[in-house]
Amino acid sequence: MKLNYFAKQLSTIGRWLTTTLFCVSAIAFIWQGAFLSDSAIAAPTATLIAAADAGNQVKEKTREGAGQAKSFIRDTANKVEKTANKNADRVEKATDGKGSFVERKAKKDAAQIGERAEQDAARTQKAVDKSKNAVESVVDKIKGVFGK
Repeated sequence: MKLNYFAKQLSTIGRWLTTTLFCVSAIAFIWQGAFLSDSAIAAPTATLIAAADAGNQVKEKTREGAGQAKSFIRDTANKVEKTANKNADRVEKATDGKGSFVERKAKKDAAQIGERAEQDAARTQKAVDKSKNAVESVVDKIKGVFGK
């Protein structure tokens, strides 16, 4: 089995997650900056109510994006596990299922890869949740500043 393939997959997940986190953070900071300008502070109540709606929209989009990211992470972990098991099965077929050293090693490696994929997926999903909660917290604090 090529461990480089699995490392490449995990690297791709990490890059995708980092890009998503960066974009969500950028949106949050841009959105926050719009409320801290002089015109937003002096704006009439109708504008602040519309801004509160924008806050709810940002929170909803953040939840939606986090859900998509988590399902992508879960799908990738499942694909990694499936590929590892498929490779172990190929080794078993190639060795005629006699329980050789190579076969046992392939099964052990497949189990280890599956376990690591699950751990990495859980850790990454936890990071997505923390990022989502941080964005929602910022939105709530901004809404709290304006009393809406």
